[in-house]
Amino acid sequence: MNDRNITRTDVLNMAKENDVKFIRLWFADITGQMKGFTITIDELKHALEDGMGFDGSSIKGFARIDESDMVAMPDPSTFSILPYRPKEKAVAGMLC
Repeated sequence: MNDRNITRTDVLNMAKENDVKFIRLWFADITGQMKGFTITIDELKHALEDGMGFDGSSIKGFARIDESDMVAMPDPSTFSILPYRPKEKAVAGMLC
């Protein structure tokens, strides 16, 4: 559990202030392996409000092809600018 009190609005503001263009959304699969996908800054508000849909059929242990629609719900308190990326057109990450 994270004690950072960061709201969706805070995330949107930090992303704008830091010229973030892409956000990595990470989650653990059933074996504990980190998986993820990337969204654009234009998709961030929707992702924070409703989660981001993805096809879980290719992820081990998640779902069969006919039951594979999944939603990754980003946790605003885990928002972080990735330090190993350029400052301009930055990349951020969040756990789901």
